[in-house]
Amino acid sequence: MTRIYFVRHAEPNYRNHDDASRELSPRGMAERELVTSFLLDKEISAVLSSPYRRAVDTVRHFADTVRLPVIHVNDFREREVANEWIDDFNSFSRQQWADFDYALPGGECLRVVQERNIAALQLVLQEYEGQNVVIGGHGTAISTVLNHYDPSFGNDGFERIRRLMPWIVRLDFSGTDLLGIEEFPLKS
Repeated sequence: MTRIYFVRHAEPNYRNHDDASRELSPRGMAERELVTSFLLDKEISAVLSSPYRRAVDTVRHFADTVRLPVIHVNDFREREVANEWIDDFNSFSRQQWADFDYALPGGECLRVVQERNIAALQLVLQEYEGQNVVIGGHGTAISTVLNHYDPSFGNDGFERIRRLMPWIVRLDFSGTDLLGIEEFPLKS
């Protein structure tokens, strides 16, 4: 069995509007230890992450503790929203979940995000078969993975986890066949 622990990043600094370089807030930096504590006894073989700073920084504390490198996987990055900051994110998000092909100029639709995340996950399942792997990621990107395996996980599921940071969901596989999904909200 292969176990994939998707780790949604801890609280970011929302004043930084650059998606790739957005760092964790002071609270997010402290909450990384919740991730480390949860993962310590899981016999993790590899730590992968979106290259975005908040995702990397969330799993780096654990990786450093167990002396594993954080391997950046570009296809696990969050979806590109648009060419500029979106003030009404709620309406935008609802529209994207209602229409997987909806995108703003310069942005990605959820179908594209899902396809690249699933393709990356398939490669991980091949390379790390039979191992336990951590993947640092983002709320929308991880939600599209969950939607792939459980189409009932849509906007309501995304809204339920939207403010859970950090948050972990484990997907268990036999080969590439999903066996089960279990969520682990981390409380501080």
